[in-house]
Amino acid sequence: MKTVAPFDLTKTYAFLEDGGAAPTIEATEAFWRELMSGTPVSADATLVAHGAGWLTALYYVEHDTRGWEMHPAGDELIFLLSGAIDFVFDETGGERVVELREGGSCVVPRGVWHRQIVQVPGRELAITYGRGTQHRPV
Repeated sequence: MKTVAPFDLTKTYAFLEDGGAAPTIEATEAFWRELMSGTPVSADATLVAHGAGWLTALYYVEHDTRGWEMHPAGDELIFLLSGAIDFVFDETGGERVVELREGGSCVVPRGVWHRQIVQVPGRELAITYGRGTQHRPV
């Protein structure tokens, strides 16, 4: 039987492709810088920016997000493993806050601008259909 080495989901993400493959992506500063630039060129950043599938990652969150984010192609599932984080959704008619506490989950709907306000630093698992993700300042 072939064994597979374990990996740390905070340092190596998994991209759950439509069709069943799950390539891994090294979570480096260069990867994030390229991905956030809006002009990805590496295979990993291009896969996340334009691929059909879900980026699965574990984050330690200790600061509020610097801007708003929106995923036009699909929903995002958030599971808060520890801490307390408020998700703010910019919806028609105003902002709505979802207070996530340890063990809580929420779905960020496709096309909804959102940001995070950290009440208590913690760890979150995010599963994001990120094709076409957009950012804007707060």
